[in-house]
Amino acid sequence: MLVVLGYVVVCASVIGGFVLSGGQLGALFQPLELLIIGGSGVGAFFVGNTLKALKATGKALPRLFSGARYSQSTYLDLLALLYLLLSKGRQNGMMSLEAEIEEPQSSAIFTLYPRLLADAAIMSFIVDYLRLLISGSSNAFELEALIDEEIETREHEADMPADSINALGDGLPAFGIVAAVMGVVNTLALADRPAAELGELIAHAMVGTFLGILLAYGFVSPLAALLRQKNAENIKIFFCIKAVLLAAVNGAAPQIAVEFGRKTLYSSVQPTFHQLEEHIRQVKSAAQSAATEPS
Repeated sequence: MLVVLGYVVVCASVIGGFVLSGGQLGALFQPLELLIIGGSGVGAFFVGNTLKALKATGKALPRLFSGARYSQSTYLDLLALLYLLLSKGRQNGMMSLEAEIEEPQSSAIFTLYPRLLADAAIMSFIVDYLRLLISGSSNAFELEALIDEEIETREHEADMPADSINALGDGLPAFGIVAAVMGVVNTLALADRPAAELGELIAHAMVGTFLGILLAYGFVSPLAALLRQKNAENIKIFFCIKAVLLAAVNGAAPQIAVEFGRKTLYSSVQPTFHQLEEHIRQVKSAAQSAATEPS
């Protein structure tokens, strides 16, 4: 919604200012200039990206018009899930988690949170590092280095569409100049025409520069910036998991470990200490009730 609103403001400001200054809208309608700029930009976009990057960009574009992927309730569920897993591992030994992580779809703990269970990226991240802890890889420094390496890889892949779109935006002003130069060349070839006609041709040529700059900085480059912001928000969930697991490896109790994870979150989605405490209390109560129910 904000993307559409922003585009409306850009168009209204630019075109409105042009009209109020006495400009004629018809002079801006130059479909051939758009053909040169748009076609060259798309062609360069294909040349400068791998098939993987093109597919990733296509998948990323719909996210520009959607809200945040992870809400505060998602993070509460995540912290509660990690609390239950770490509590079980602390009470019964980490080997007791083996059955949970080998078949998460039938796990009594994971199935409590179907929203997280349906997220393949989160599940693979949690399961993989719990598997390492179960196998005895409890060196906090090595674990942190490995997690950082994976998160960096995920960030690089997530930013690939943003980098591609940003490169396209950077190139559009240059293609606008190309269109303008071609227009000037065409005008010079008709130098025997009347001055009024030559002036009109030069004006049409200059529209190419205008369109290239407007498309770049008013439409395309802001999309790259927005994608990077969304990627930063989405990747934060892995830093949250990392903080919880490292705190547990360093000997923190599950209740304290999830607090480490809570503190890594952005303020827009970070639950308060009391919200998390109350949520954990409800989770513990529900788990105890389920354990005491007759089978």
